[in-house]
Amino acid sequence: MDLKFNSSRKYISITVPSKTQAMSPHIKSIDDIVVLGINLSRFNKLTQFFICVAGVFVFYLIYGYLQELIFSVEGFKPYGWYLTLVQFAFYSIFGLIELQLIQNKRRRIPGKTYMIIAFLTVGTMGLSNTSLGYLNYPTQVIFKCCKLIPVMLGGVFIQGKRYNVADVSAALCMSLGLIWFTLADSTVAPNFNLTGVVLISLALCADAVIGNVQEKAMKLHNASNSEMVLYSYSIGFVYILLGLTCTSGLGPAVTFCSKDPIRTYGYAFLFSLTGYFGISFVLALIKIFGALLAVTVTTGRKAMTIVLSFIFFAKPFTFQYVWSGFLVVLGIFLNVYSKNMDKMRLPSAYDLINRVMDLRKSRTLAQTV
Repeated sequence: MDLKFNSSRKYISITVPSKTQAMSPHIKSIDDIVVLGINLSRFNKLTQFFICVAGVFVFYLIYGYLQELIFSVEGFKPYGWYLTLVQFAFYSIFGLIELQLIQNKRRRIPGKTYMIIAFLTVGTMGLSNTSLGYLNYPTQVIFKCCKLIPVMLGGVFIQGKRYNVADVSAALCMSLGLIWFTLADSTVAPNFNLTGVVLISLALCADAVIGNVQEKAMKLHNASNSEMVLYSYSIGFVYILLGLTCTSGLGPAVTFCSKDPIRTYGYAFLFSLTGYFGISFVLALIKIFGALLAVTVTTGRKAMTIVLSFIFFAKPFTFQYVWSGFLVVLGIFLNVYSKNMDKMRLPSAYDLINRVMDLRKSRTLAQTV
């Protein structure tokens, strides 16, 4: 915007640049949502949703498989925090590379906010990884699938949101369905440990808060996904490094991983790469559709992870999985319905009764004829 003042004629001339003229990077990228080089802003909402869901499912299914594979390495279970440290280091590198590819590299979210987000990220990922040293994977999923309800509570208290009956019902159905779905597997090998229960519970609390904090920060400051990943994970890397150094947990972990670097660091690289791609799509979901829908998608992904675990690993089957799967599908439908109530109008109880009565009348007439 050019502003000129002429003292002789006493007028002000204001020139506003057209759409074709160069504007500041901040203004130019207000509506741009770029994920892994894909500009989602060019697509409609439905296409954006399906791209994000596909990215979350593909990369996080591989991510979950690699996570189990890493902890299957003999002797690795005590080093969950070191795995998180390596993961955060790779995430920071990936975020820095991606940030260099976009035009506007200026940080938009305040540093204090990133320190809070980094602390929550360390809590949710570090505690979750470490809990696998004390719990089996299905038991961990039982706890993690319950975060839909804490996310909704976090949305109420942090952002002042209000959810309708359909959203609450969706959260309850999906959580109960996934708990029921994994219950059979957890009873086959119930490797419960009080330490693991405490760790995954704390991770669940941090996970419930972080989605709402990220959503509020990204929408308020219009930050990119790569900026969020770079600063939150690099600061989190410093947190974990200081913690491991103070507790003398860094040396033994480095010594152990150096004995078999391919199975440790190699798996960790692939684990981090798929996780980085997955978190990019999750952040896009949060920015476009909100934290609740993002968590609904990731919770559905957990159901698919359990299904695939039966395909790749021999496990007993029971129809309990089928009925609980119906509960999950019902939860997904209720969540989609709550987002599209204007387009999807379900018949009321009065309408259903009238339809039943009309159907009975038509059958009676047919029999009479």
